[in-house]
Amino acid sequence: MMTKQVVPEGKKSFRISKEGRFIFLCLLPAILFVSVFTYYPLVRGIIMSFQNYTLFDLMNIQFIGLDNFVNVLTSPDFPRVAMNSFYWVFFSLVFQLLFGFMLALMMQKKFRGRGIYQAFLFFPWAMSGFLIGLIWRWMFNAQFGVINDLLLKTGLIDAPISFLADGTWAMAAVIIANIWYGVAFFAIMILAALQSIPEELYEAAAMDGAGRIQQFWRVTLPYIMPTILVTILLRVIWILNFPDIIYAMTNGAPAGSTHIFATYMIDKVIFGQDYGQASAVGVIIVVILMLFTIFYVKATKVEKGGDF
Repeated sequence: MMTKQVVPEGKKSFRISKEGRFIFLCLLPAILFVSVFTYYPLVRGIIMSFQNYTLFDLMNIQFIGLDNFVNVLTSPDFPRVAMNSFYWVFFSLVFQLLFGFMLALMMQKKFRGRGIYQAFLFFPWAMSGFLIGLIWRWMFNAQFGVINDLLLKTGLIDAPISFLADGTWAMAAVIIANIWYGVAFFAIMILAALQSIPEELYEAAAMDGAGRIQQFWRVTLPYIMPTILVTILLRVIWILNFPDIIYAMTNGAPAGSTHIFATYMIDKVIFGQDYGQASAVGVIIVVILMLFTIFYVKATKVEKGGDF
């Protein structure tokens, strides 16, 4: 005779059901993948940031405390790298949002060939960032670049400008390339939000006497603002960690004048062979993004679940 096992009152059973075990087995490959390619490199990088880990002295790896962070933060290159990183994120973000918003408003309207225009609009986002950098490097070339050619033909300049050989021009050039690359993402996100606005809201606003401009400020903008805020957060994280365009166009040149944190970290690995200091730069990036995310979420009053 079979007896049913009774769990004493006040105690919880930790036995996992068959359905729970099946779900866990289905998730296990993804958990292992994320652990191997995300969590392990993160933990390993943090550990290396506290070691004198150089390629030329692998047999003498020791714990050195905060020395790597001190060396990075007191380096004469660090202030310029920090300012470049700020310019890179700020100007890229502002103009990507501005142009993306304008394009989304244009694409929302019905006109002949809208699908073709949308395909061309979203095409840059599907391309490799490194390839985008190579294309813009050719466009800014002093000898045969299309930008110099256009400026010469319109009479705006008398002689070709070596955009990528001058620190100020080079930083502006890589930012322009990044703006062009990221506009599509903002346009995609904002367009999706615009198309999800119920027509009843506009009809109700019109019945209340609201004109086009008032409808935009009272209906459109409040409805799509959560999408814009989330997209801004995502883009800040991605832009700060995005070295592809700079690496392809200038590789930090001339004389390190276009280095941001991400390319500076790569430079430490490839040319300096100092994995300890490179890891310290990586940890600094993580800390900056964590602090930004915390303050941004508090400032925008993001509630759990994504509601603003």
